[in-house]
Amino acid sequence: MSGYKVSFQIGGGDGAATVTDAEAPIIEFLCDPELVGRIPVPERAIRFAPDWFKRLNREMGMTYENGLPAMTAKACLPMTDAFSLGFVIPLPFDVLIAVPEDRVAIRMGWAEGVPFQPLEQHHPAQIGAPEPPFQNVMPLKFINPWRIKVPDGYSVLFVQPLSRPDLPFTCFSGFVDCDRFDTTVNLPFAWTGPVGEHHLPAGTPIAQLIPIRRDTLIKQDRARASTAEELADQTAAQGKKYGEASAYMREWRVKK
Repeated sequence: MSGYKVSFQIGGGDGAATVTDAEAPIIEFLCDPELVGRIPVPERAIRFAPDWFKRLNREMGMTYENGLPAMTAKACLPMTDAFSLGFVIPLPFDVLIAVPEDRVAIRMGWAEGVPFQPLEQHHPAQIGAPEPPFQNVMPLKFINPWRIKVPDGYSVLFVQPLSRPDLPFTCFSGFVDCDRFDTTVNLPFAWTGPVGEHHLPAGTPIAQLIPIRRDTLIKQDRARASTAEELADQTAAQGKKYGEASAYMREWRVKK
């Protein structure tokens, strides 16, 4: 595929202040020219933050025993940063999914005249069905029209959109060397929503993409007892976390 591109800068913000715009790595999303203007484009993940999160107030209207206001998930910066991480691929067209009581003989539909079939089925044996935990699962896949291009040395982690229990499906994760893989990556998933007929509108987030430089992967680990100094640091941090307002934002968070 060639032609239409949607380009984004990887990184940026305070954490990449020493990198100029000319040096910053770019992720590109390429689609067939005939799809230009007909399908929603990938965007920064934060633009797909769910309505349940947007509706929340920061405060719960009560206080903890120490007098600090009780906060909701809206005040949790790690959760916000996870919503902001990477990019999201949206569903290209409206689709209908009819899920029967057995959750296996799933029927799928979409408008006539769409330029490609947006959903397909996998063979159940590809995930070992009907053996546990897939006794009542028909594996499906979203057909992704976007080829992802990243700089040399980068792979892309494809995951279920993070913190989205409202979505009625769960994508299987994959880690693809998109700097070498010159075609599209489809997105297998299992239907986890209720039985019945369901409409998924175009633009529904179907996967979150997180570019990762392979040479930054940590492969060594060890488990050990904390030192006295480390325990003291942990105790001090616990005191700030639970005893001071906005401690994480002031003391530990790095703007992404």
